[in-house]
Amino acid sequence: MNENFQNLNPTDKKLFFSKNDRNDVRLGEIVPQTKYEEAQVVIVGCPNNEGVKRSGGREGTELAPDAIREQFYKLTPFGIKIKLFEAGNISVTDSLEESHENLYKTVNKILSDGKKVIVLGGGNDIAYPNGNAMAETFGVGNWLGVNVDAHFDVEIADERNNSTPFRQLIDEKLIRPDYFYEIAFQTHFASPIYYRFLLDSGVHLSSLEQIRSRETADLELREMMRQKFINHSNSLSTFFSFDMEAVRSADAPGTSFSSPLGLRAGEFIQIVKFAASLTNTKLVQFTEVNPNFDVDNRTTMLVAIAMHRFCSLQK
Repeated sequence: MNENFQNLNPTDKKLFFSKNDRNDVRLGEIVPQTKYEEAQVVIVGCPNNEGVKRSGGREGTELAPDAIREQFYKLTPFGIKIKLFEAGNISVTDSLEESHENLYKTVNKILSDGKKVIVLGGGNDIAYPNGNAMAETFGVGNWLGVNVDAHFDVEIADERNNSTPFRQLIDEKLIRPDYFYEIAFQTHFASPIYYRFLLDSGVHLSSLEQIRSRETADLELREMMRQKFINHSNSLSTFFSFDMEAVRSADAPGTSFSSPLGLRAGEFIQIVKFAASLTNTKLVQFTEVNPNFDVDNRTTMLVAIAMHRFCSLQK
C-alpha cells in the first residue's frame, strides 16, 4: 500500500501486542498479516496537535493515535468477521493545512477503493479533510455527517482549528446543512449565535439533555435519521465524528477539554454501535484524545473498545 500512499508512515511494530498463546490470539497478531487489498476496514492515524494548539486547547493529541492502537491491539478478535488493515500515520508538518491535505488525499483514495475508514486524531479539525473526502468520493448531496460532540465546532476564525471544521464544510458547500447532525452538545458550552446559525441552516440538533430524555442514547439519533434514510432508500453514505469531549471526564479524563458532564461510556458505545449498524457508514473518526491527561488508559481503552464494537458489526 505504501507505494500508492506516499503520505503514510508505518506503524511501530511494538504496538502490535502478542500474547504468544494460540488459544488467546490478539488483534495485534492478526491485523499486521492483512494486505490492503483484502481489507474491508482501514485504520489511519493523524497525529496532529496544531488545530488544538490554535484554539488554546490542552496539547498532546498528537500522541493519541499510537496510544489508542496500543490498547486496541491488545483486544481479541472475538466477533470480528471482517479484515482490518493498519495503514499507519499521516505525515504531518508544521502546516495544519498541509497535514489536512495529506489526510484528505489518503482517505479519498481509501474510500474510492470501496473500503471503510477509521481515522484516529488528533484534533477534531480533521473532520474538515475527512468531510471533504466524503464529498469528493460520494458527491455533496449523497452523504450525511454526524458530529457527536460537547461543542458545535462551527466557529468563525481567522485560521482553521479544531473548532472550525463543520463551519468550513457548510460554508464551502461540501455538506448540505439538512444532512448534518449535531449530537450530544451541551447547552452551557453552546454559543447562542452559533446555535441560531445551525438552526436557521436546517442542521438537525440534539442536545445531551434531549438524548438523556430517551430510553437509550442512540434512540434520539435513530429517530432523527430514520426519515432521511427512508426517503433516500438507504443510499446516503454516512460519516460519524466522535469527539471524545462528548464523554464525561469520569469515563474519558484524557481529552483536550474535560467536563464532569457528558455521555456515559455505555451511552457512547451505544451510539458507536448505531453508527456501525448502518450499512452505508463509510467513515468514523475518533478525536480530541489527550494521553497526557489520561488516567489508567481509560480514554484510550474506551476508544479501542468503540473501534472493536464498530468492527464487530461489519459484514
